[in-house]
Amino acid sequence: MLSSETIAALNAGRHADPFSVLGPHRDGGRRVVRAISPNTRALHFVNKAGDIIGELQRLEHGDVFEGELPPRIRRYRLQAEFGNGDTYCTEDPYRFPSTLGEMDLHLLGEGSDQRIYEKLGAHRTTMSGVQGTRFAVWAPNAARVSVVGDFNNWDGRCHVMRLLRANGIWEIFLPSVNLGARYKFEIIDRSGRLLPLKSDPYGNAFESPPGNAAIVYESDYRWRDSSWMAQRSGAPPLDQPVSIYEVHAGSWRRNEHGGFLGWRQLADELVAYVQQMGYTHIELLPVTEHPFDGSWGYQPIGLFAPTHRFGSPDDFRFFVDSCHAAGIGVIVDWVPAHFPKDEHGLGRFDGTALYEHEDPRKGEHADWGTLVFNYGRREVVNYLVGSALYWVREFHIDALRVDAVASMLYLDYSREDGEWLANEHGGRENLEAVKFLKRLNVELHAEGATSYAEESTAWPMVSRPVDAGGLGFTYKWNMGWMNDTLAYMQEDPLFRRYHHDKMTFGMMYAFSENFVLPLSHDEVVHGKRSLIGRMPGDEWQQFANLRAYFALMYAHPGKKLLFMGAELAQRREWSHERALDWHLLEYGLHAGMQRLVADLNRLYRDTPAMYECDFQQEGFEWLEAGDSDNSVLAWRRIDRHGGELVCVANLTPVVRSGYRLGVPHSGEYVEVLNTDSEHYGGSNQGNQVATAGEPGYKGQAASMQLTLPPLATIFLRRA
Repeated sequence: MLSSETIAALNAGRHADPFSVLGPHRDGGRRVVRAISPNTRALHFVNKAGDIIGELQRLEHGDVFEGELPPRIRRYRLQAEFGNGDTYCTEDPYRFPSTLGEMDLHLLGEGSDQRIYEKLGAHRTTMSGVQGTRFAVWAPNAARVSVVGDFNNWDGRCHVMRLLRANGIWEIFLPSVNLGARYKFEIIDRSGRLLPLKSDPYGNAFESPPGNAAIVYESDYRWRDSSWMAQRSGAPPLDQPVSIYEVHAGSWRRNEHGGFLGWRQLADELVAYVQQMGYTHIELLPVTEHPFDGSWGYQPIGLFAPTHRFGSPDDFRFFVDSCHAAGIGVIVDWVPAHFPKDEHGLGRFDGTALYEHEDPRKGEHADWGTLVFNYGRREVVNYLVGSALYWVREFHIDALRVDAVASMLYLDYSREDGEWLANEHGGRENLEAVKFLKRLNVELHAEGATSYAEESTAWPMVSRPVDAGGLGFTYKWNMGWMNDTLAYMQEDPLFRRYHHDKMTFGMMYAFSENFVLPLSHDEVVHGKRSLIGRMPGDEWQQFANLRAYFALMYAHPGKKLLFMGAELAQRREWSHERALDWHLLEYGLHAGMQRLVADLNRLYRDTPAMYECDFQQEGFEWLEAGDSDNSVLAWRRIDRHGGELVCVANLTPVVRSGYRLGVPHSGEYVEVLNTDSEHYGGSNQGNQVATAGEPGYKGQAASMQLTLPPLATIFLRRA
């Protein structure tokens, strides 16, 4: 018989090892079954046919029952009868063995399980011929963990989990839980305190706030992108065109009621638009589950779940599949730098600093009000790497853009003296985060995916291979180029001559990393104004400036990124609460900007000189870098076979006739794009054909006379 203390602990939901007493056990010569069944008037054994074959007796006053199994009965079910006469029949979860094998536990223990998302979380499975859901969660310092949900009236006494002490993992198989069931974990910490209900860190689908429960989900999606996936390889495609349309899925467009478009609507409308505009990739602001719309996804709770806002996980699979069918790669923003303090999330998950550092000098971002992952803990690194691989494998994502890398690399990031802890060598580098990032990039590239670092400092070799001493990212955002050139473009053209170096300095380091030129969402929020709103002058000059700037970006070494709305020359700052201002396309200057961006994308994709040697000095040559008095810049881009494109920009509102430019070859040069074309809203100044010949000029073998349109960029190609 059980002691009164044990019965009391079971009734109170505070027994740490229920598998030792519940379920089938030998008691002397008897085979007894014990169960806990709250709010039950009677509990019976039933056979497969549903016939009652025995009864369990209530022990003392409470909800614990015990009964002797009838002779020759090995399989049984339990039937609970409630006060209103209703009955409920279920398998006994405490008669099933552990759901994790020795190899699973070994890999989880050393933090090297590449498919950790298949072991932890909630998964439909069959055990001993019985279908159900197995749950597993890491909470090594908890005194008790239960899975709760609609299936047990959110009563933590019903399904207390089994602790695998060597790993700190709690697990249980529940035959009664089916697809669609909502669940959380109820945890008692080691001091006996009942914590707020916790969401599953490995949940792969969630309900909306304020419930925030995970949902038992299983994909039945059939992919159609086998040919796309077959061409992915571990060798990064550095010599291919990459033109990225950065999108916030909730505010690109809205439906007729002002609500979000779902993934399947976006698969029709957004994919067609991106294809029409000529971009090679879509980059989505974080789509991992997050509780607060206003975080734009950058404060995630569920790193293994697409947010509920736009449909089911399989709806998201359909969206990615549709992108691939249209020849468009998919990049998602991914946030391993920090997580929010919401009580249902990862913070002090089992009552201790489990995923974060205990010391706030390493464990908190004061600026953001968030917690920092503990990169020195193998289980946390396994969690993060597992998440990255999950998106690449399960959703066929082509690349991850890793947010806030600088905040991970530096222990003193946004901290004053005395607010941070040095590393073991007394330095400011976060050595544990560096090791994590290297492992992350090695494993991503092994899957045929690529990675982008949002990194704003001078940390060396961010986009160099790990085996060469780098961090291993495929690409790095060029924040220096963005800041310098935007600052220049905001200057009145009268004073640009004094800031000419802002447009040329970027070439001093352009080949030190594999750069992406980002005009991202961060540049059109928080009072910075829209891109068109930053341009000086009257309306005509503002549009001319922005057209010239976009063309300069496409001709500059580095891959390209534009945030949605830039192509419309949207005047309002971006807001996540409303759609883009699509009505602007009714006006000629805005429609002209959209046509220009589409033409730039097409020309870019069709011109190897503009992308093939983005990261080699041989792909770029200055033709005019020092004409600050006239605010003129000129260079040529060169492909592997000597094919070239000449870019010339006049960044003053003055037509410059007879402007002499040195070039390496004689012959006719044809104007292939002119941002001053009336097709885009310009004044239609320029040159259809220019002839280069002797004499040479400024060290070049030949020269030509050009008409430079006002506030415009032109592209020329030898006929």
